[in-house]
Amino acid sequence: MSDSTSENKMHRSLGLMDATMIVAGSMIGSGIFIVSADMSRTVGSTGWMLFLWLLSGLITVMAALSYGELAGMMPKAGGQFVYIQRAWGNLTSFLYGWTVFTVIQTGVIAAVAVAFAKFTAVFLPVFSVDNILFEAGFLKISAAQVLAIALIWFLTVFNMRGVEGGKTLQTIFTSAKLVAILALIVFGIGVGLKTETLSQNFSNLWDASTLIKQKDGSWIAENISGIALLLALGTGIIGSLFSSDAWNNVTFIAGEIKEPQRNIPRSLILGTGIVTILYFSANISYLSLLPWQGSAIATDVIGQGIQFAGAGTDRVGTAAASMILGDAAVWVMAALIMVSTFGCNNGIILAGARVYYAMAKEKLFFARAATLNKNGVPQFALIIQAVWASVLCLSGTYGDLLDYVTFASLLFYVVTIAGIFILRKKEPDTPRPYKALLYPFLPWLYILLAGLICVILLITKTQNTGSGLLIVLLGVPVYFLVKKK
Repeated sequence: MSDSTSENKMHRSLGLMDATMIVAGSMIGSGIFIVSADMSRTVGSTGWMLFLWLLSGLITVMAALSYGELAGMMPKAGGQFVYIQRAWGNLTSFLYGWTVFTVIQTGVIAAVAVAFAKFTAVFLPVFSVDNILFEAGFLKISAAQVLAIALIWFLTVFNMRGVEGGKTLQTIFTSAKLVAILALIVFGIGVGLKTETLSQNFSNLWDASTLIKQKDGSWIAENISGIALLLALGTGIIGSLFSSDAWNNVTFIAGEIKEPQRNIPRSLILGTGIVTILYFSANISYLSLLPWQGSAIATDVIGQGIQFAGAGTDRVGTAAASMILGDAAVWVMAALIMVSTFGCNNGIILAGARVYYAMAKEKLFFARAATLNKNGVPQFALIIQAVWASVLCLSGTYGDLLDYVTFASLLFYVVTIAGIFILRKKEPDTPRPYKALLYPFLPWLYILLAGLICVILLITKTQNTGSGLLIVLLGVPVYFLVKKK
């Protein structure tokens, strides 16, 4: 299937439901089933953990409400890249596109694909990360990495066939995981309310503490308050924010959405709202089924609690499901996470290529990425995205990448929303079918909260967030090299 000339056009075939499924499906991966364990060890109380999940949801919805104005103004393929370029110019928009390509989009694709492979190993142990197929010096290639790369290429080739197939796949898998998560919530809370677990977990709602791992492998709890609590909250929220990320992917495919001025803002609000409610409710389900505190050396689900669920693997969702389904929970949750990560990656792969397409149209990326194949799809952009995501799978650094993917995303969310203020001054007469809710209060509140989280992460996770910032800044000399050529 070869690239055609630019005469081929993108097909506006995605309606409101399709766009909403892309928002929700891109957000829900494996995070909701895992990150609560690490968050519980960081903040040490049920009240503060639930506060972080609620705050993450509110921050995400606030951003979506603000993005609606930009989406209505500029219903073009490339979404956020286009918004930043219009407000800030080529350099800043290139830095965004560069970061999306090098780490944000491709890093998440790699990590989600590896998560798919890890849970596939529950059914087919041959795909275990411990099954090393090739080793040469520092390079080790496991069966899990090979399966992850195969998944990336399968979804890439599938999406080359046209957006219609991608939207159908997205709707099927997103619907399946929404129903499954809802079932976990309903049955979890239903079973949990017959015990005293929830009331016991709520007995010390705001007694914050941080668990610190010692050299001998043991853990000690350290009570925190004041600045220490603020830093812990800013660090702990990285898990819930990462689980809520990728909601903006729907803006990338604006060129293929019917009535984008109306449907993109609506899908952003609907998708982020649905996922926020589900995430918060899922954590109530966990707290209904599992004790909060646990021991790292315990051998049973009750003894491990939420803090050490899965004997240190952080598989909170599986531990909670085992209280309903018994031993079968391992298989059921593995299947659910496979469905979840498969659908998540389909949405991210489908949308990400449109950013590079928009960059190439502005001569800021490989020229071939600006062409569409006979199905109206940016095939070369899809291919080069898959190549780099595969490299990240092989590098083995995807786990580290996730620590600062959220930092880089927050940084550019702040830049994008600040662009609303710039464009209101630069282009006061440009039609705005949808205007940011509670402007200027809500956009400013988002900038303040997201900026504060970025500062805290620079303090508490200096190495990884510093690496994320370095990748952004490396884009500056690359930009001038691209412009020179």
